[in-house]
Amino acid sequence: MAARCLGSGVRRLLGGLRGVGARALAAPRLCSSAWVPAAPTSSYQERIALAAREPAAFWGQLARDALVWDTPYHTVSDCDFRSGRIGWFLGGQLNVSVNCLDQHVQKSPESIALIWERDEPGTEVRITYRELLETTCRLANTLKRHGVRRGDRVALYMPVSPLAVASMLACARIGAIHNVIFAGFSAGSLVGRINDAKCKVVITFNQGLRGGRVVELKKIVDEAVKLCPTVQHVLVAHRTDNKVHMGDLDISLEQEMAKEEPVCTPESMDSEDTLFLLYTSGSTGQPKGLVHTQAGYLLYAALTHRFVFDYQPGDVFGCVADIGWITGHSYVVYGPLCNGATSVLFESTPVYPDAGRYWETVQRLKINQFYGAPTAFRLLLKYEDSWVKKYDRSSLRTLGSVGEPINHEAWEWLYRVVGDGRCTLVDTWWQTETGGICISPRPSEEGAEILPCMAMRPLFGIVPVLMDEQGKVLEGGDVSGALCLSQAWPGMARTIYGDHQRFMDAYFETYPGYYFTGDGAYRTEEGYYQITGRMDDVINISGHRLGTAEIEDAMAEHPAVPETAVIGYPHDIKGEAAFAFIVLRDDVGDADVVVQELRSVVASKIAKYAVPDQVLVVKRLPKTRSGKVMRRLLRKIVTGSSHDLGDTTTLEDPGVITEILSAYQEYKDKQGAA
Repeated sequence: MAARCLGSGVRRLLGGLRGVGARALAAPRLCSSAWVPAAPTSSYQERIALAAREPAAFWGQLARDALVWDTPYHTVSDCDFRSGRIGWFLGGQLNVSVNCLDQHVQKSPESIALIWERDEPGTEVRITYRELLETTCRLANTLKRHGVRRGDRVALYMPVSPLAVASMLACARIGAIHNVIFAGFSAGSLVGRINDAKCKVVITFNQGLRGGRVVELKKIVDEAVKLCPTVQHVLVAHRTDNKVHMGDLDISLEQEMAKEEPVCTPESMDSEDTLFLLYTSGSTGQPKGLVHTQAGYLLYAALTHRFVFDYQPGDVFGCVADIGWITGHSYVVYGPLCNGATSVLFESTPVYPDAGRYWETVQRLKINQFYGAPTAFRLLLKYEDSWVKKYDRSSLRTLGSVGEPINHEAWEWLYRVVGDGRCTLVDTWWQTETGGICISPRPSEEGAEILPCMAMRPLFGIVPVLMDEQGKVLEGGDVSGALCLSQAWPGMARTIYGDHQRFMDAYFETYPGYYFTGDGAYRTEEGYYQITGRMDDVINISGHRLGTAEIEDAMAEHPAVPETAVIGYPHDIKGEAAFAFIVLRDDVGDADVVVQELRSVVASKIAKYAVPDQVLVVKRLPKTRSGKVMRRLLRKIVTGSSHDLGDTTTLEDPGVITEILSAYQEYKDKQGAA
């Protein structure tokens, strides 16, 4: 029964409800043929050339063949980077949930859509496409009954679970806009994202389970919604049997879903209607709600899922990302489900109950593609290889890395130990803004080389250029510069919610006529691309992008801290970590107490992962004569490059460097002694 996909609480409430039956299906639409790009007649190089030379011809054919349309589009694209205009498949109408559910239920209703790998190993739950459609329809009807209409925003503060996936698809079904907020964020982060989007409803769980620990999700939501005037209802599902406080806004989701029919007529959405908002960190300190739309995003997620990972019908696709990030959106939910795949939902951690968890899961579920973060791989390679080798990984064909550049040690371990030297390993580069993978070793010509730690090859329709400091395009190979993209693609974000000028400033003003990624890259003589890291004040902690200004803003609220500067520095496990330099008021007594208070402030206002690993008290910060903090110099000091500070002529007082070097050395000596 469909009830089983929602955990013990829902089974208890919905266990007696009958199956979905044929009437839950959407009426037949302008049906697509099977995916023709799965067996293309042209070569890889011909398709790459066509996508760059004639994007309308390339994407137009794909969209006709890959998606189920209500109304065909009349214009493939209307894009201009100089004005920030991005539009794809104009005039077309469709429903994303129909593409992800109904079309597969019509063909094979008992195919497995999701395998929920719950926190305790060996307790996985399989959910068919029919069951997922029923759950989605009941949830969609529940949202409508509680006032959610087309265009309304709904916040999802939920861990990885079938109900979270159904919540996303239920919003898509009725034309509401989902705003998934990572279930590790604090109440303060929740408030900012709910209020910016003006969410009408929040969906959450009573509690979450992760790594054997209980996460008090409902308590965090209770604290947040006190400051969220637009929230009218909080729908509460139950992951555990523990009771939580239910206030005036709170509604038991299971009880409401039990009253609803397992059929919900899907809304016909314009191609450029908003599908979801997803907030990402910016260098200004204010998170930005990126807008992704319907048809273009879905097509790009499905295309890249199929081509990058060599997905074949019947494969079990294992992306262990959280749905709170774009990786979870594109490669746990929308890409795999549009392709009719079986997608794994991983609720736990890489080391619970032990360091073999990933590989025991691969053996038990017979996973064919495994997509994870370098942070997790760096953590696991610290353990004995026996944790990997004791499990059968013969089902694996493709291994993938996402979130940040992978280091050589982790790449070699993943390829040789996990993959036994026989699996394709794709180091993928993309962003929340791009919607899907943009540079990856695959697809390629059959048997083409893969170089370690390199994203290598642009995807179809992705045309990278490297810029020098003067904004000139760098030609040829063996060059490094700012990574830009010169041509629009269907999966890219359309704007920042409520602030299109900020969208323009962030991505299109630096290099007019180009999308600026914010990353630097190196291009080899062969034309392959290697990502060298961020070029702005954004750091990448365990695969999570975080603006240094966000941490600084949180710390600056402490009355004893008039000034702060935060930088990123290399970390063996996390990739990057935050290092905070703080200036204290003269009347502060115990600096250690203030430092502990600052750590608590960052954890409560942002998230625990954002807490700086290192905090150094200094008398003053290095500033230019105009008052700008020169974080570049702080980064040089922390990374051991103080002998090569570069141009310091704009410093207001060069003596500040000697002061900070002395304080840093004293700090290191103290740590060493401890």
